[in-house]
Amino acid sequence: MSDINTLTRKAFIERFGLLFEHNPWIVAQAETMRPFADPEALHAGFMKVVAHSGPEAQLALLRAHPKLADKAQVKAGLTKESASEQASVGLNALTEAEFARFHELNTAYETRFGFPFIIAVRLAGGKAGILNAMETRLGNDAETEFATALSEVGKIVWLRLKDVVTP
Repeated sequence: MSDINTLTRKAFIERFGLLFEHNPWIVAQAETMRPFADPEALHAGFMKVVAHSGPEAQLALLRAHPKLADKAQVKAGLTKESASEQASVGLNALTEAEFARFHELNTAYETRFGFPFIIAVRLAGGKAGILNAMETRLGNDAETEFATALSEVGKIVWLRLKDVVTP
């Protein structure tokens, strides 16, 4: 952790900016909390910034996430991290029927909640687990789902952080 704690501000942001989809401001704010004792404390710092950022900034964070298995976003280009995570569970190689089901659920979810469905795909149990979670979470109330989506962002950030700090 000493190497992380001694990075310049710019180097810290460059190293960890990829953790949050298109939201490096979170990393920039957490940088001021150094030193961090361990990766868990670093993650907690990042999530503290999110927790204290307020509902509008949190909603913007959620809206920055890509839709899962969305052909248009795949064509437009996902972040390297999102593309890798989605590919790790086969979302880059769906049948037409699977793409159609993901599209249907993505549309229903975003219409209901105002942001894309977010899940830590590496922990979700593959395509079937993701589809099951999408169907189940569509039944949540808005407050519960907002909190669930932020929790999933935390899981995604933790997994990405482990990738960055683990040699």
